[in-house]
Amino acid sequence: MAFTHLHVHTEYSLLDGSNKIKEYVKRVKELGMDSAAITDHGVMYGVIDFYKACKAEGIRPVIGCEVYVAPNSRFDKELTGGDDRYYHLVLLAENNIGYSNLTKIVSRGFTEGYYYKPRVDMELLNEFHEGIIALSACLAGEVQRYIQKGLYDEAKKAALKYRDCFGYGNYFLELQDHGLPEQKMVNTALLQMSKELNIPLVATNDVHYTYADDVKPHDILLCIQTGKKLADEDRMRYEGGQYYVKSEEEMKGLFPYAWEAVENTQRIAERCNVDIEFGVTKLPHFEVPKGYDSWTYLNKLCYDGLKERYGEDENAPAGDTGLTLKERLDYELNVIKTMGYVDYFLIVWDFINYAKQNGIMVGPGRGSAAGSIVSYTLKITNIDPIKYNLLFERFLNPERVSMPDIDIDFCFERRQEVIDYVSRKYGSEKVVQIVTFGTLAAKGVIRDVGRVMDLPYAYVDSLAKMIPNELNITIDRALQINPELRKMYETDEQVKELIDMSKRLEGLPRHTSMHAAGVVICSRPAEELVPLSRGADGSITTQFTMTTIEELGLLKMDFLGLRTLTVIRDAVKLIEKSKGIHIDIDNIDYDDKKVFASLSTGKTDGVFQLESGGMKNFMKELKPENLEDIIAGISLYRPGPMDFIPKYIKGKSSTGPITYACPQLEPILAPTYGCIVYQEQVMQIVRDLGGYTLGRSDLVRRAMSKKKQAVMEKERANFIYGNEEEGVPGCKANGISEEVASRIYDDMMDFAKYAFNKSHAACYAVVAYQTAYLKYYYPVEFMAALMTSVIDNPGKVAEYIMVCRSMGISILPPDINQGESGFSVKDKSIRYALTAIKSVGRPVIEAVVEERRQRGEFTNLKDFITRMADKDVNKKAIENFIKAGAFDSLPGTRKQFMSAYVQIMDHIIHDRKNNMAGQMSLFDIVDESQKEDFDVKLPDVGEYSKEMLLAFEKEVLGVYISGHPLEEQEELWKKVITNTTADFMLDEETGATIVRDNATAVIGGLISDKKIKYTKNDKIMAFLQIEDLVGTVEVIVFPKDYEKNSGKLLEDNKVFVRGRVSLEEDRDGKLICEKITAFDEIPKKLWIKFPTMEDYEKKIEELLQDLAESDGNDSVILYIEDKKVMKKLPPNRNVNADESLNVKLSEKYGKENIKIVWDVKKD
Repeated sequence: MAFTHLHVHTEYSLLDGSNKIKEYVKRVKELGMDSAAITDHGVMYGVIDFYKACKAEGIRPVIGCEVYVAPNSRFDKELTGGDDRYYHLVLLAENNIGYSNLTKIVSRGFTEGYYYKPRVDMELLNEFHEGIIALSACLAGEVQRYIQKGLYDEAKKAALKYRDCFGYGNYFLELQDHGLPEQKMVNTALLQMSKELNIPLVATNDVHYTYADDVKPHDILLCIQTGKKLADEDRMRYEGGQYYVKSEEEMKGLFPYAWEAVENTQRIAERCNVDIEFGVTKLPHFEVPKGYDSWTYLNKLCYDGLKERYGEDENAPAGDTGLTLKERLDYELNVIKTMGYVDYFLIVWDFINYAKQNGIMVGPGRGSAAGSIVSYTLKITNIDPIKYNLLFERFLNPERVSMPDIDIDFCFERRQEVIDYVSRKYGSEKVVQIVTFGTLAAKGVIRDVGRVMDLPYAYVDSLAKMIPNELNITIDRALQINPELRKMYETDEQVKELIDMSKRLEGLPRHTSMHAAGVVICSRPAEELVPLSRGADGSITTQFTMTTIEELGLLKMDFLGLRTLTVIRDAVKLIEKSKGIHIDIDNIDYDDKKVFASLSTGKTDGVFQLESGGMKNFMKELKPENLEDIIAGISLYRPGPMDFIPKYIKGKSSTGPITYACPQLEPILAPTYGCIVYQEQVMQIVRDLGGYTLGRSDLVRRAMSKKKQAVMEKERANFIYGNEEEGVPGCKANGISEEVASRIYDDMMDFAKYAFNKSHAACYAVVAYQTAYLKYYYPVEFMAALMTSVIDNPGKVAEYIMVCRSMGISILPPDINQGESGFSVKDKSIRYALTAIKSVGRPVIEAVVEERRQRGEFTNLKDFITRMADKDVNKKAIENFIKAGAFDSLPGTRKQFMSAYVQIMDHIIHDRKNNMAGQMSLFDIVDESQKEDFDVKLPDVGEYSKEMLLAFEKEVLGVYISGHPLEEQEELWKKVITNTTADFMLDEETGATIVRDNATAVIGGLISDKKIKYTKNDKIMAFLQIEDLVGTVEVIVFPKDYEKNSGKLLEDNKVFVRGRVSLEEDRDGKLICEKITAFDEIPKKLWIKFPTMEDYEKKIEELLQDLAESDGNDSVILYIEDKKVMKKLPPNRNVNADESLNVKLSEKYGKENIKIVWDVKKD
């Protein structure tokens, strides 16, 4: 073969590459080539995937990048506009030095030269040219640009500049031919220049997709990424369809006049040999105090921690493992030393120690690290692995060398402080965040392609919804499992076209973002180890994803921000402030029966991991009695294991003994009532019954969870019969029959794919218990802290206000003299947060609280405005304070304040100006007793109506506080609805809604907004926002229903809507209206009670006369108490059971004898 593609864009040229790496490498192999290059635009995102794919197929990888070169300095911004902002240049790494230099050049483009694109300049190229071969690129290269402008001499100068930079034989003039007329002209000039300057030529094809027939899906990708449609005239295009992976014959056919240039590609490829090292740990060194090395210091810290955690006796038994505490600790330490992770543990210990010393909440741990006694003694985790029988080998397996993975939860608000500390300690150039890629997933890609093809939204939406909601679902898999979709694909041309295009683009990376928690800590400057790029917020990130970083042996840490830790911290502070009690949350009683009883009621709103609707029901059934039950609850309540919940609950609640397949299972499965729930149990069964080592049993568990069939079958034989060569005795040697052993192995295989990591569940169960404990003993403080944590989400705040009311906690409006920046506690009530008021920034609130602390409470509106005049409190802020009710404790009404505040502010500004000019006002001359006469008086205008007050609160707080327009009808609302609007909201944790797509739901509330739209046939349809006690939901009313109900669909009307749920990916749900009923259309029943028959006979005539005066649709029922008889009056006696009739009858016949109830009939 005498040709190699050296100018290739893969899927990681995010804007315009649809060439999937694996397909590209396969295609190159099919064409008989032995080498291939990757040269994405300005980035190296794909180089490791490409390197591995090439090695797997026996192809030589040529690692490169098409960089953007700034015309002058990379630091200059906007010297020239448009196309001349940068030139293209292809760089290829010849060897490892070249790879290292390429990494630095590409990184600096982002860290120093980013302007529209990551740009480099000649200074960088001169500094890092060693080991790099350069090609002059496409029509956008500098030499080619000058030729197109007719500046041949300038083009020659540019060519010589690059040749001198990279050295003779390392710079090539690049010929391309995609049928564009400009290329013919440029190629002629390049041939001449090559002879004149003795610079060799190279022929390339600018590859952007794999196969010739990918031209259409590639065009669609361009539209998706530039927000255009195929039909748009003015958009980015790649004309001519020539940008695919061509064969050597095709390339030689294009350049019959320059075969040398074609063959040069192969010569260049053969010069390029880069070796990338995987799996060799590159840990940063941890500086230890004098007199220690890393190993002795780690031992010292662990033994100090062992005494603190377990007392003086280090020879006490470590659970039922047969080891003492000291032996278990030494065993773990030796594994850590052998595997080379001593510094790793010291690095983690150090930043967790920093967080704890600085009052930053740290979670009890997460993931398998909790199985390690080293983690526990270093206080990296807070779960006793001995007490909960957690396994070290699930975390660090001596038989499978891989980087330990310790993820740490920090207080949500202060997580960044810990990252900043690590940056300071190791050097900011060594600590960077990690990139992630958003991909075009099955449903999303169908919607995107449909939009670009300009197909009707509803049509595309219905197709996208046919893709099942499975994790990692693909379009091919959806076609297999959904016969309806398959039939449409096979019979409908348009559907086939849409799905075929979507399949070609499915899985392509669409955009980059920053990993929420991942941070890399390097042993030397990061750009020497990985290429860097910039996140949207300007922070530096790696160009490789987390898994690649780990494969390269770099230290990756997850610094997670857990909102619940912030809630716990704030609750503890509030308790100390309001009750004077200090709570050490790590040392509360973890076996408090009252707390477990409170969880069993299912009222778990705000309790970590246990607040979803399904989890509440599960807790009621489970009736947890100890932490083990909660650990199991968290592990079981997931798709898959849910099927085992009935068995678990039956085992827990049955009084009889639980039967085990063999006695050896009892100690392992007793805590979970005979069910396999955890990965650790799978490991223990394999160890105790089959006689495996724990390290090897972890390998079996991994094979099961990853469904590696061949390994599982091989291990089945080992488990049952043993394997002498590999030192496995097997179950039969342990006296367990073949049949029983086989059944146990089947059970394990069934469950292993779902089994949960017990260490992780145990950590989360502790946080769940901590929140439940605080909620049970200090409900007001806990709910205040919880609401502060969701202050930016009015829907969630409204939901928790409902919870507070059901708990008997009242919510007080924000108050200028009592309020704080978060929700605060006042006796048994919660005071609304001042920072929740819209258009009033946090600095203003902090200034208000500080002013109040220094100089006492504000006495009236004028006092507030005067004292805050120089603190940037503008008119909008004052107005919103008034609307929120923050001045209610000052003399005056909200309406009075609204009428006077502008005048007071102007007055004060005017006085200030005069004072600055040295003038005196009348106010300064008069004595104290007369001053009041000159004060601005509040006009006597009374107060706003209740509706108006509530509307203002909603406007500036996003929720109602002093009441709710629906509160009088709350009882009716609860009776009629099947769902609240909260059920339509996406859950932050799961990304799902409670309501299911296409389900029937009834919601009720007031119409807070209405938008009219005309259809193509000039019919009217409406989009309503229906607001209930917890939030709002969009309701779509189609023309047929709009015509029938237009009279009811007025803003502020209260209605019930029955309809069909409509869900879309990553959006809150909507309701498609099928039936509308106004609140006042729901009939009532008027009950009238008579103590005795005698009393009834005496009053009935007069009562019937009273009732005759009221006319309506509400039925009347009479009840005679002593006889226990009731009598319903005929429909012609129906009344209008409103408040006035209630008052009239109550006065005459006694309030206790009159009752009006809603007559709700469910559909």
